[in-house]
Amino acid sequence: MTDCRPVSLFAIQTAQQLGRELGVAVDQRRFRANIYLDFNSAGGFGESALVGRSLRIGSKAVISILERDPRCKMITLDPDTGESNPEFLRKVAQAHGGMAGVYGAVLVEGTFRKGVTVSLLD
Repeated sequence: MTDCRPVSLFAIQTAQQLGRELGVAVDQRRFRANIYLDFNSAGGFGESALVGRSLRIGSKAVISILERDPRCKMITLDPDTGESNPEFLRKVAQAHGGMAGVYGAVLVEGTFRKGVTVSLLD
């Protein structure tokens, strides 16, 4: 499986929930997202509810959320050491249908930085 969409988005709460489920700290970098979202909520996988909707990120960029992200073996690799832990993929497959995060397409280009506001458009 290869990355098939131009932008991937992943909620930090999703990494936190997976950490609770696995009983270990989860580094969100395992999921190689282009954009990490902070929903300021306790639950994970909130980004899944964005499929079919559009987001404005910062003052200009607009991204249409197209589909949930089917995860591959890459999430088993520690981003610092490269050490594999197959339990990450097993947990996502069994508890979350193999999906974590979402893919989107850029509708309006724009530059943004960490901490900008993300708004739901529709």
